[in-house]
Amino acid sequence: MVESITRIKPTTTTNARTLRTGMTLAEQRLWHAIRGRQLQGHRFRRQHPIGPYIADFACVEKLLLIELDGGQHQDQIEYDLERTTYLNLQGWHVMRFWNNEIFENFDGVLSSIDDTLNVAPAVQSFSK
Repeated sequence: MVESITRIKPTTTTNARTLRTGMTLAEQRLWHAIRGRQLQGHRFRRQHPIGPYIADFACVEKLLLIELDGGQHQDQIEYDLERTTYLNLQGWHVMRFWNNEIFENFDGVLSSIDDTLNVAPAVQSFSK
């Protein structure tokens, strides 16, 4: 599970802000469907920094990450595996979709995310 809170490097935060302004068409389409608590009332963040990585979309309440992969990911399978392993060790569940799935099976993608939100446990918040 989440072992400790890792401070995010300022360069990672800057990179995340840059990525928010340069989203791909697939990212824009998915963001339009999940922003503003449109999916079961859950809040998603886009280009969310986690340790040294930036997740495309994150539902912090459910510790759910959504990654959209383009063709370049076919050449970086080992990197993606290492990244997913790190995120899993931090307590996150990672869902990956190919960009073409967003355009060819959008309802199926949303249904899969919806199903995962139904089974993912909510993060417990602790107050003093």
